[in-house]
Amino acid sequence: MKRPFTLLIVIIAFGFIVAEVVKSARTIGFNEGYEPDQPLPFSHKIHAGENKINCQYCHFGADKGRHAGIPPTQLCLNCHNQIRKDSDEIQKIHTAVKSGKDIEWVKVLHFPDFAYFNHSQHVRLGKIECQTCHGVVEGMTRMRQVGKLSMGWCVGCHRENEIAPPNDHKRKTGGDCAKCHY
Repeated sequence: MKRPFTLLIVIIAFGFIVAEVVKSARTIGFNEGYEPDQPLPFSHKIHAGENKINCQYCHFGADKGRHAGIPPTQLCLNCHNQIRKDSDEIQKIHTAVKSGKDIEWVKVLHFPDFAYFNHSQHVRLGKIECQTCHGVVEGMTRMRQVGKLSMGWCVGCHRENEIAPPNDHKRKTGGDCAKCHY
């Protein structure tokens, strides 16, 4: 009598765990509003907003490949060898460069591993502005995630902009699954 009851409890517990894992997996990237502390108080509002530095000056991989890239610490010194070079925060950049270790910025946007995204296809070929996905970065003192980064969010943009594959933007499914999932 105990054995069937124990088996039933194990099956129910296993089912609950599987349901929770699936539920959690479906929310990967749904970190809208995520705004982590960074090792240095970098302000996009000052750099991209007030000083009008183009996004691709620092994120120079955005039009060349899959990842936009985190700029190497040395890049900061292209300007900060001349501007605010004596501030305590800029001294931390000098220390990092001298040590040969880049500043370890905390990643803000987490795209799921099971989906493929290529910045260059969107930036260079699609002529999509960075703000379309990243929000008004030039107004952010601290970088934060503004969209859900969900499949529906991406497919909605593709449908709205009638983006390839041809005619698939009108289909309910949004097109060929293998374009983004591999």
